[in-house]
Amino acid sequence: MKQQFADKVVLITGGGAGIGRAAALQFAGLGARVVVTGRRAGHLEALAKEHPGIDYLIADVANPDDAQRTVSTVIEKFGALDVLVNNAGAGAILPLAQANAAQVAHIFAVNVIGPSLLATAALPHLKASRGTIVNLSSTFGHKAAASLSHYAASKAAVEHMTRCWALELAADGIRVNAVAAGPTETDFLVERMQLTSEQAEEVKASERRQIPLGRRGVPDEVAAWIVSLASPSAAWITGQVITVDGGLDAT
Repeated sequence: MKQQFADKVVLITGGGAGIGRAAALQFAGLGARVVVTGRRAGHLEALAKEHPGIDYLIADVANPDDAQRTVSTVIEKFGALDVLVNNAGAGAILPLAQANAAQVAHIFAVNVIGPSLLATAALPHLKASRGTIVNLSSTFGHKAAASLSHYAASKAAVEHMTRCWALELAADGIRVNAVAAGPTETDFLVERMQLTSEQAEEVKASERRQIPLGRRGVPDEVAAWIVSLASPSAAWITGQVITVDGGLDAT
């Protein structure tokens, strides 16, 4: 079990912090050669120093030009690609009355267009390795919430792309699944949702009251399901969205 990803090459977007960072360390701990991408060099450098199996690349999922460059760099360095984890995400607490074109476009650029272009660039190499794609969604990809319409809609798109890609790519031996993460202890509320520290604490308290298990998740708990879906033990699983959220989805 400890080396079930030995000699496998894993690409994780948004890997400098939170769930992506936890997944990178778990994959590397199981023998994988991991490349993480992101925009914050300091975070990526610090992660790479934690494990010799982790490399990094500065890239922006929202930049269409970075998709092919990212995949080409991985292939040049390692010669193959076995697992693509579309983890990078953007969001905003955005009431409809305040929405503007730039905000909506940015959410979809990161959450929908970016993963699509990266998967397209990776496709020839995933066909060669009969590899797998794991997309990151959210409980709100299938659960309605006020002021989250555009973020939620982008994650709903991720979930349906996951199912469609699974059908389309099955003949090539490529599995496609998604993990829908509930509220997790990362910097997402402040760094991505652009809340103040006080606002973030109010949201966290509200979420804890709503989650049946009474707490927010931690990155390792979500990352474990990313790794599991990419593992050989999940060889007969494709087109699925696994929700990891302490029961929030059931409320």
